[in-house]
Amino acid sequence: MSEPAALGLTGKLSHARIWSLTWPVIFANVTTPLVGIADVWVMGRMPDPAYIGAVAVGAAIFTALYWLFIFLRMGTTGLVSQAYGALGADDEGAADEVVAIAARAILIAVALAAIILLLQWPLGLGMFSLFQASEGVESLAESYFALRIYGVPGFLIHLVNLGVLFGLQEMRATMYLNLALSTTNLLLDVFFVLGLGLGVEGVALGTVLAEWGAAAFGLYLVGRALARMGWRRRRPANVIDRQALVRLFDISSNLILRTFFVNLPFFVNSLVAASMGDVLLAVNAVLMQLFFIAIYGIDGFAHTAETLTGYAYGAGRAPELRRATVLSMFWGFVVAAAMALTYLLFGQAFVDGLTTASAVREAASDFLIWVVVIPFACVGAFLFDGVFIGTTYIREMRNAMAASALVWGIVLYVCLPIWHYHAVWIAMIAFMATRSLLLWGYYGRIEAGASAAAS
Repeated sequence: MSEPAALGLTGKLSHARIWSLTWPVIFANVTTPLVGIADVWVMGRMPDPAYIGAVAVGAAIFTALYWLFIFLRMGTTGLVSQAYGALGADDEGAADEVVAIAARAILIAVALAAIILLLQWPLGLGMFSLFQASEGVESLAESYFALRIYGVPGFLIHLVNLGVLFGLQEMRATMYLNLALSTTNLLLDVFFVLGLGLGVEGVALGTVLAEWGAAAFGLYLVGRALARMGWRRRRPANVIDRQALVRLFDISSNLILRTFFVNLPFFVNSLVAASMGDVLLAVNAVLMQLFFIAIYGIDGFAHTAETLTGYAYGAGRAPELRRATVLSMFWGFVVAAAMALTYLLFGQAFVDGLTTASAVREAASDFLIWVVVIPFACVGAFLFDGVFIGTTYIREMRNAMAASALVWGIVLYVCLPIWHYHAVWIAMIAFMATRSLLLWGYYGRIEAGASAAAS
């Protein structure tokens, strides 16, 4: 079996190799929050915090929805990277197998998007009933939702495209794709809101157009990557393969459960903040954008861990799998320290740049310490996530997430009456730390599985 030249695992995996794969992902991931930051920034030019709150509520709904379907990206990455490792880039069947995996995932994405569009009215009604926002916030958020829902099909296809590109180690392509999405959304936000004065409808419309544009650009990048592997635009004959579909549905169902438990704290954060008034809801939106910047930087190494460990597992190389995990974890902590120091020194400046509302600026200063501390709790959770996704040990990850969500719920319930909004961040740190410890306990099974595959 030959090895893809792009992987470079012919010997000891180096720090340089980790960085060569990761820097494009970090760059793209750090700019990914531009979608949310652009929304908050243009709404922050408005005099009433209700505008930021409305976009925060609407964005929380779509974040919850999209995170529930993140299995389209994760499952595709794991399956593609393992196929890549098992077959090799110059095996004539490798490209066809990757196309078949992608086609199955796109079929599922289109079917799910159709269901969401058909059920958009009861879905919106149910989601908005969970928030205790003011009447002004809710009215604006409903207008946002009514338009934003039509970007769902494009974004789900975008997730599949990312999964294929990550699995094939096309990290620069994922960077171009995420940058295209973020930059387009930013420009359209400015045009529709500050230029045409469309308000929250302009924010929603800009995001919808950006998501569909990313889907089209992603399909082009995937096709180009497959062409380099030797794919001659042949239609895969085994898309409706019973065994492959059963495995895909098993991975997907467990990833859905895992993602539900991961997303639950973030969604409840918005509910809790909304119940505390428009100012704290806006504060939560601003601080979450800073948090997302930090974790997207760390998550770059998780993506590298996904593709390297998935490849090593498919090839039956347990030592390479361990080294990829250790090196990714090391650099994850380095990035966490850098982000923590940045927020310690310049956190208030970032807040002031995101909103002109003095009440929001003043309130946010009381909680900035949490975005300094929390990156360290996220490293193990995110990096082990990448390892378990790449090797498709999804059931173990699902169990760890469920237990971590239980710990989070208990901590939030106990701390909320005492420390109020601070309790949201205390519970989140407990959630991340528990994820790290439990996934570490399961990790030995993965190395054992890779060793067994080699024998």
